[in-house]
Amino acid sequence: MQKSSRFPLFLLSCFWLLLFGSCGGERRHSGDELVLQDGLGRELRLPQQPKRVMALAASMTEMLFAICDTGNIVARTPHCDYPASVLSKPVVSNYPVDYEQVLLLKPDLIFTVEGITPLEVAERLRELGVPVYYLKFRTVEDIFLGMEEIGRIVGREQQASYLADSLRQEVARIAARHKQQQQQAPRVLAIAGYDPIYVYGHSTVISDKLRILGARNAVKETFDAQSREYILKANPDVLLGGTPEEMEKGFFSIYPELRKIKAYQNRRIYNPTQDLMGRASPRVVESIRELEGFLYP
Repeated sequence: MQKSSRFPLFLLSCFWLLLFGSCGGERRHSGDELVLQDGLGRELRLPQQPKRVMALAASMTEMLFAICDTGNIVARTPHCDYPASVLSKPVVSNYPVDYEQVLLLKPDLIFTVEGITPLEVAERLRELGVPVYYLKFRTVEDIFLGMEEIGRIVGREQQASYLADSLRQEVARIAARHKQQQQQAPRVLAIAGYDPIYVYGHSTVISDKLRILGARNAVKETFDAQSREYILKANPDVLLGGTPEEMEKGFFSIYPELRKIKAYQNRRIYNPTQDLMGRASPRVVESIRELEGFLYP
């Protein structure tokens, strides 16, 4: 895929999904029926434990491949590219959703994330006999809880718990390195899109990653496009959004006055791996380590 000088629309979708809420719900059995409550509080009724599953979000596909018997995963979206074995699965469009292809693949349950799949799409799939289970994420811990919830739903609870606990231990080790650091916490601005300017606010997984690393988000909670005046006032120490060359040609050519911020003056501009930055997935520890390298070179 050719790289654009501006962040792709897909990354903006990741931005919106990271702005809201925490992960999953609860489950109970009613006779032979499995009754679930997803992360949005929606009730789903399944005749039995789901065997054929898929996801409409790349982050959820990564979770399924980490937890499920991969033979039970029936499809991927065009954005799903990790792990490599996902590429062998049939492709189902999720923008817009290809309802006909979904029905041909006969999934028992579809997983997705708030902000990626509109509720009206989930309702249409329900009418067609395919329930959609939403998760939502606000913190790194929510990702681990989401894994465990998927494990309980698909009958792979032991695998999911082992994976989640091992990742928790890795995060705890990283956090311990920065808990007592003496230097002032670097203030970080993470750009989600820049024409207009969208940033990752406080109620996002990215903010929690920064907290773990002894850093903090340079901005308060925000859901709207931001002005250059807002960015100047935030004056971040570190800017995440692209390579210095890409940001110079794109972001700073549009907003030349933002060359006054500390991150630009001190050349603290970094290009996180987009999939790691935007996906609430089992690779969250890899993402934290990447950010650690940027913050403490």
